[in-house]
Amino acid sequence: MTTPVVSIAYHSGFGHTAVLAEAVRDGATDAGATVHLINVAEITDAQWEQLDASDAIVFGSPTYMGTASGAFHVFAESTSGRWYTRAWQDKLAAGFTNSASKSGDKLHTLQFFTVLAAQHGMHWVGLGSLPGWNSSVASENDINRLGFFLGAGAQTNNDQGPEGVHKADIATAELLGRRITEQARIYVAGRAAA
Repeated sequence: MTTPVVSIAYHSGFGHTAVLAEAVRDGATDAGATVHLINVAEITDAQWEQLDASDAIVFGSPTYMGTASGAFHVFAESTSGRWYTRAWQDKLAAGFTNSASKSGDKLHTLQFFTVLAAQHGMHWVGLGSLPGWNSSVASENDINRLGFFLGAGAQTNNDQGPEGVHKADIATAELLGRRITEQARIYVAGRAAA
């Protein structure tokens, strides 16, 4: 069986997004990936090389003022050399974000990630889950409780620390980690067979 390499390139301003990054890591690890957790605000040359050698890169950032954090934008702009050489061409990509509001313009952050991935020639993998918490018998504890398709969206109250990240959002991030790993395994095996 193929062991895909998945890297999670994330920024976390107050620790909430780090909780989600760890959940993506846990899901990917459970699905059999070799996983690298990379805080882009402190990225090293060795971690850039890990990203280059990965089969899939999962982008993660809080949503601040309707987009990814400034630190994540600095990282994104720092990938321009890799864009020029096509170093990430044909890798898989996915993403996750968190904000205090139920919507909080998280979709825009996920769309920013998809455009970044597209510019690099990467293939986007969505969450692959139906929305939860959208009927009279549903619950805020449902997987994908906020109803995002493009990636994993989470909501944490602005007066709570990382311990306040909702358990359903952690489970949704774990699902994203498993999904990107499963898709990477198929993609890597297919490329090897071609």
